Amino acid sequence: MGRLQQRACIVTGAAQGIGRAVGEALLDQGARVCFADLNGEKVAQVADANRSRLNGDNAAVTSCQVDVTDREQVRAMIAHTVEKFGRLDVKFNNAGVNKPMNFMDVTEDNWHFIMDVNGLGCMIGIQEAARQMIAQGGGGKIINTASVASRQGYDNVAPYCASKFAVVSLTQSAARNLAKHDITVTGFAPGVVATEMWEQVDKDLMEIGAAERPGQAMEEFAAEILKGRVATLHDITGTTTFLASPDSDYMTGQIIMIDGGMVLV
Repeated sequence: MGRLQQRACIVTGAAQGIGRAVGEALLDQGARVCFADLNGEKVAQVADANRSRLNGDNAAVTSCQVDVTDREQVRAMIAHTVEKFGRLDVKFNNAGVNKPMNFMDVTEDNWHFIMDVNGLGCMIGIQEAARQMIAQGGGGKIINTASVASRQGYDNVAPYCASKFAVVSLTQSAARNLAKHDITVTGFAPGVVATEMWEQVDKDLMEIGAAERPGQAMEEFAAEILKGRVATLHDITGTTTFLASPDSDYMTGQIIMIDGGMVLV
């Protein structure tokens, strides 16, 4: 029996990277998981791969296409999950985007693109998950993806930093509001993680002149990590599974740093 036996979970941004790894780690502990992403085709493939990994266990896995900035789509995703699993116990607001621009070049379009997904998407995700959890009773857990960029600003990703500071604030505000319903709201803050998103950020930084060669940005960030290396997905999922499990029931309003000692706060 896993630590999350039969818990019904949603993970957004789950077509790749951290989101996919989080969802798969939940499955490994007995949870039932809806993998959700803007890329519906890709996230459906992830769900199919995990059904095969679980010997065809269709009852434990589903998927959903969702734009986290669209409240009606978020409601439909939650309704789909409840129809499939009977309830919603854990919601990961993980979907996020970044598009580096040097500070003096940041545009309104860049700001709104990043803030809408990372900030507004997080708020809508918290609200709609909480509505379902309150209606069904029994409490629940909401877990938000922050970042080391939620602890200090970096000059060529200012809107991203602002959006992740917002995630911290939303986590604290929601925790205060939802405690009376036995709903905890926590988050985790990864540092540099070897994912597809970082590969794209690496290319973007070269385009704006913030890096001269592939891999340079990651190397420079890694030089500040006390553990001496960037994170793997496995480094992240131990903490995310803990946050989804009964082991963290007395924790709320907190953000756990998982950055190898990159930022000390």
